[in-house]
Amino acid sequence: MSVGLLAVALAGAALGVGAHVRSQAVRQGAAVVAAAQGRQPASDAVRPGSASAQVARPAHASSLRPAVAMLPRSTPLTLAIPSVRLSAPLLGLGMDGKGAAELPPFSLPHMAGWLRDSAAPGERGTSVIVGHVDTTTGPAVFWNLSAVRPGAEVDVNRVDGRTAVFTVDQVRAYPKPAFPAAQVYGPGPGAQLRVITCGGGFDRARHEYTGNVVLFAHLSGSR
Repeated sequence: MSVGLLAVALAGAALGVGAHVRSQAVRQGAAVVAAAQGRQPASDAVRPGSASAQVARPAHASSLRPAVAMLPRSTPLTLAIPSVRLSAPLLGLGMDGKGAAELPPFSLPHMAGWLRDSAAPGERGTSVIVGHVDTTTGPAVFWNLSAVRPGAEVDVNRVDGRTAVFTVDQVRAYPKPAFPAAQVYGPGPGAQLRVITCGGGFDRARHEYTGNVVLFAHLSGSR
């Protein structure tokens, strides 16, 4: 993903997505999130105000949507995408000393992670959830992420007992050199959700995926 994460090392190769995510997308994401919150990113991250840190205009027509009440900040517990029968517990992930995001442990392939420095799901801002597409033992939590279609529902249950309900705008695949960090991690109108994993071809020489898959969604309700 860029925060993407992981890869089944087809044919038993070692996973390399984590390395890609950690070195590029996740690091860029940490910088953009930091800029949006008025914090200073790590020295080797994307700087606020640089070309790569500018927030891209969202790809959906938000002006046509009815107003939806934002939710207060609350820790997310689970993520569900009923259309692809995906349900996963969420682990809170922080940043390391170099400004890169932690990754869900490979020993828990069916667990996803919420970046705590991003907005909480349902809160105004952009919430970022990452997870592996596979590991050396087989498919992982976001194996079917690319099969999600626009209009699908995404439910995030929170510790306050509320469920933030999102509607998928699009699911895009990006080669890692062209990963749009500002568009993915930057703020958008209302409450946004990004779900990220690895994708594209698998580079056997580098033991990593060549790109990332990103789900874009907006808050459409709560219960």
